[in-house]
Amino acid sequence: MMFPLARNTLRSLKIGSIQQIRARQSHRKHSPDFHDKYGNAVLASGTAFCVVAWIFTTTQIGVQWNLSPVGRVTPKEWNDE
Repeated sequence: MMFPLARNTLRSLKIGSIQQIRARQSHRKHSPDFHDKYGNAVLASGTAFCVVAWIFTTTQIGVQWNLSPVGRVTPKEWNDE
């Protein structure tokens, strides 16, 4: 069962006209825009910047990460009282 608002909205959409608009847009001459020209370069440079920033942060700020307690934790003697 659909809500009345959703049902009315779906009825009011003209699927055929939407499909015609998409077909017209796909058949027109495609000229390269900013994203076509520089999209991959911007994506690659942004990725490289983030990787370098994280590498710098994790290696140069002087935090001791203490990732594994192996070899540093020793069991205490058992006290049977």
